[in-house]
Amino acid sequence: MEEVRSTTAWVATHSSHVTVDFTGIEKVAENMKNSLPKVEWDFEGIHYFDNGPLTVQYLLVLDTLNFCFWPDEEMSYDHLASGLKVTLESDKSAFDADRLQKYSGPQLRKMLNWSRPLPLEDERVRLLHEVGLELERSFEGKASKLVESCDNSAAKLVALMTRHFPGFRDHTVYKGHQIFLYKRAQIFAADLWGAFKGEGYGDFEDISSITIFADYIVPAVLQQLGVLRYRSSLDNTIKKNTEIVSGSEEEVELRACSVYAVEKMKEWISKKTGKQVLSVELDLWLWAFGIQCPSLQHHRTLSVYY
Repeated sequence: MEEVRSTTAWVATHSSHVTVDFTGIEKVAENMKNSLPKVEWDFEGIHYFDNGPLTVQYLLVLDTLNFCFWPDEEMSYDHLASGLKVTLESDKSAFDADRLQKYSGPQLRKMLNWSRPLPLEDERVRLLHEVGLELERSFEGKASKLVESCDNSAAKLVALMTRHFPGFRDHTVYKGHQIFLYKRAQIFAADLWGAFKGEGYGDFEDISSITIFADYIVPAVLQQLGVLRYRSSLDNTIKKNTEIVSGSEEEVELRACSVYAVEKMKEWISKKTGKQVLSVELDLWLWAFGIQCPSLQHHRTLSVYY
C-alpha cells in the first residue's frame, strides 16, 4: 500500500489543522514496545465464521456496509456484524450475489433488526447492489473467487477491490494532490487475515503492506494519547459536534495524519525491539481502546468510506 503511505505522509508534512507529535509517538510506543497488546479479531464473538467460502462472502458484505454509524447514537458496528451473522445463520443463501442486487432499505433494516432508517441507508443499499452485480459479472457470484485471484497478496486484493467496486475507491484530492486511504478495501484483507488466522483465505504473504484503517475512532484515540494535536478551530468544531465536510482539508488531515502517525509508531517499535509490528495489530488495539471509551469525542463526517 505504498500509495497510501506516501500520500498520507505528504498530507502530514503539509497539514494546516492537524499536527503529528513525535514526542507523543515515542511515549506511546515506549509503553507498548515490550508488551504490545494482542487483540483477537473476533474478541466480542459477533462475527459469522465457518472456516469456508461463506465466511468470505459474509466479510465482503460486512465491509461493504461498514461505514458511518455515528448519526444514530444507538447504532454501532456490533449491530451490523451480529445482525448479518444471525441473517446468514438462518438463511445460507442470504448473501448470494443475485439476492444482494435486490435488497431494499426496509429489508436491510430487517436483517439488522433495526426499527428505523439506517444512516445513509440509500447508499448502503446501492453499494450492496453494486457488489452483488460485480461479483456475478466477474467472480461467478462468489467473494471467495475474488480472494483466490489475488495470489496470496493483500496489496493485490486491495487493488482488485478498488478496480472492480467503485464504492471501495476511498481517495480524494488535497491541496492539488491525489490522496489514497482505502479504508474498507484494506479492512476486508485484514478481516480475512484475522478471521482465518493467516491461513486459507487469510493467507497473505504481504499482510505487512496494509496500513491502519483511517476512520473517525482512531484519530480521536490518537489525540487522547497525545499523538495528534489539533488546531484550536478544529478542536472546537469537534467538541461542538459540528459536521466536517467529506473531502475538506480538516477531514483529510484527520485521517491521513492518523495513518502517518501509526506508521511512525510501528517503525519506532520495530527499531527498538527488532520485532516486526503489523499496522493491522496496532489498528485493532487502537479501535478496541476507542470503543471502550464512551466519552471519546470524534469528528463527524457523512461518508460512505468510513
